[in-house]
Amino acid sequence: MKRPVIVGNRITVPSSHDFLPTVDEFVEGILRGWGTDESVIADIAISVSELVNNAIVHGSKMNAEKEISVEIAQTNGKARITVCDPGTGFDPARIANPLDDENLLKEVGRGIFIVRSLMDSVDIEVSVGGTAITITKTIN
Repeated sequence: MKRPVIVGNRITVPSSHDFLPTVDEFVEGILRGWGTDESVIADIAISVSELVNNAIVHGSKMNAEKEISVEIAQTNGKARITVCDPGTGFDPARIANPLDDENLLKEVGRGIFIVRSLMDSVDIEVSVGGTAITITKTIN
């Protein structure tokens, strides 16, 4: 895969930072089409960018031959977005707290923390086929 593929409410992109703006435009466009408030769109866009960045760096080890997918749906006034990568996953319980004194000056390790603070829920599923993180946020 050398370029993004959009099918309905799902975009699949090569695992490269070059496609972060494309994913952003895709997600924000759908949310705007649903009449979502701009502040909610901003929270979701930040969260999706963090998750896609983690999928690129950690999930696929920046191998552009691998793919990242983002799917968005709306149910009962909530947006549900799932970011999938082919990585081996991680244990969310082992993520260091970025607010601990020893972590305050570290330049990494805040992504999941930020996503959890902005979203209503964060669900992490690790399987043999990769990692899927589903976030939800009330939009109406």
